[in-house]
Amino acid sequence: MQPSVSPSSASPRYLPGFRQRRGLNWGFIGLLYTSFYMCRYNLSVANKAISEEYGFTRADMGKIITAALIAYAFGQIINGLLADRMGGKRAMLIGATGTIVMNILFGAASLWWVIGADGTRVIPIQFLGTEVFLKLLTLFVAIRGIDGYMQSFGAPGMVKINAAWFGQTERGRFAGIFGFMINLGRFGIFKLGPALLAGFVFLGMWQVPPLHWRWLFWVPSVICALVAIGMIFFVKETPEEAGFHGAHAGEEDHEDSNVRAGFGLVIRTIATNPIVWVVALAYACTGAVRQAIDQWFPRYMQEHHAVDLQSGQFQFLAFMIPFVASAGSLISGYVSDTLFKGKRAPVAALLFFLESVVIFLAAVSIPNALRFGLSTSHVAIFFLLLISLTANSTHSILGTAAAMDIGGRKMAGFASGLINSFQYFGGSLAGYFLGMLLDKDWNYYFYFMIPFGILGGILMLLIRGRVTLKAKQKPPPAGVISV
Repeated sequence: MQPSVSPSSASPRYLPGFRQRRGLNWGFIGLLYTSFYMCRYNLSVANKAISEEYGFTRADMGKIITAALIAYAFGQIINGLLADRMGGKRAMLIGATGTIVMNILFGAASLWWVIGADGTRVIPIQFLGTEVFLKLLTLFVAIRGIDGYMQSFGAPGMVKINAAWFGQTERGRFAGIFGFMINLGRFGIFKLGPALLAGFVFLGMWQVPPLHWRWLFWVPSVICALVAIGMIFFVKETPEEAGFHGAHAGEEDHEDSNVRAGFGLVIRTIATNPIVWVVALAYACTGAVRQAIDQWFPRYMQEHHAVDLQSGQFQFLAFMIPFVASAGSLISGYVSDTLFKGKRAPVAALLFFLESVVIFLAAVSIPNALRFGLSTSHVAIFFLLLISLTANSTHSILGTAAAMDIGGRKMAGFASGLINSFQYFGGSLAGYFLGMLLDKDWNYYFYFMIPFGILGGILMLLIRGRVTLKAKQKPPPAGVISV
C-alpha cells in the first residue's frame, strides 16, 4: 500500500484503514501503559496507611520510592537497548509480566509479617522489634526496586513501536496522547485506591467492605494482566506488519522497514549526540518536580490539610491533576508540532520558567492563605494543579516526542530510555531526600521544587535553535533532533 499524499506534509493523508489500524494499535499500547501507572502510583495512595501500620517515617517511605525510581532509571538505559534489539512489543510484555508479579508480591509481603511463623496473628509490627522492622522495610524496598526495573521496559517499548507508526510532524501530538494515557492511569488508581480502602457498592448490587491497603497492589495487577492479553493479539510492531507499506514515505528514518538495530550502532549514534545529554539533564529537572507531586500529594493533603481520601476535595484534586496534566501534554505537543515546526526546546523553556514562578507563589501563598480569608486546602489544590500542568507538559514533549525525533524508528527505544532515565534519576531525589525534609516540616515541600524549574529552563535555552527543521525541508536523519 502507498499513502495517497506524502506524509511529509503538515497534515499527512493515508490510505483508508491506516489511521483506524494505528488507533487500535495505540489503544492497546496506551491502555497497557495506563495499567503500568496504576501499578506504580498505588504506592502514593497507600503511603500513609503503610506508614501508620508499620511505624515507617516519611524518610522510610522515601527509601521505597527512591529504590523504585533509581531501578527504573537504570532500567530505562538497559531496556532501551534491549527494546531496540528485541522489539517494543516483546519489551512491553516482559515489563507487564514483571510488574504484575512484583505488585502481587508487595501485597503478599505484608501477610508474611502479619501472620507469624506459628500461624498466629502478629499485630502491631512495632512489637516485633527493630530487627524485624528493618527486614520488612528492606523487603518492601527490594520488591519495589525490582518492580521499578521491570516497569522500565514499558516506555522504551511503547516509544519504539509508535516511532514506526507516527511521522515526525505527528510525534508531538502523539506525545500529548501518551501523556493522556499516563494520566488516565493516575486518575484510575486515585479513584480506585480510596474506594478500595473505604469500601464501595459494586454495580449497585454488591457491597464491598473496606479492604486492606494490599488490595491496592493486587487489583491493578489483574487489570494489567487483562490488557496485556489484548495486546498480544491486537498490536503490530510496525505498519508493515499490518500490511501498510510506505506509510511514511519521504521520511529518512522510515525508509528502512527494519526496526531492529545492533547495540554498537545504537550506542554510537545516540550516546555521542550532545543534545541528547542536555535534553536528559533537563528531563531530570522535570522528574524531580513531577515525582514530588505524584508521590507525595495524597499524603500532603491528608497530613498538612486534614483532607480525607474519600472527601470531595481530594476526589476533585485526584480527578483534576490527571486532567490538567493531560491537557498540558496535548497542548504542548500540538504547539511544538505546529507553531514551532517540531522544535521542542522553546516550548519546554517557557514551561520550565512558568513552573518556577508557580511553585514560588505556592510556597509563599499557602501558608498565608488564612490571612486573606482563604482556605489553605483550596489554595493548595489550586497550585498543585498548576504545577502538575507545567511539569507534565515538559514530560511529554521531552521524553517522548524528542526521543522519537532523535532516535527514529530504529533507535527510539534507547533514545527514550536514556533520556527518560534522567527523569527518574532526578525524581529519585523526591523520595528519600524529600522524605527527610518532610519529616522536619511540610513547608519544605514547594521550596524543594523551585530550583529544578529554573535549571530546566536554562538548559533548554542553551540548545534553543541549535538545530531547526525548516518548512519543506527533508526531515533530519536519525540522531539529529529539532529542538
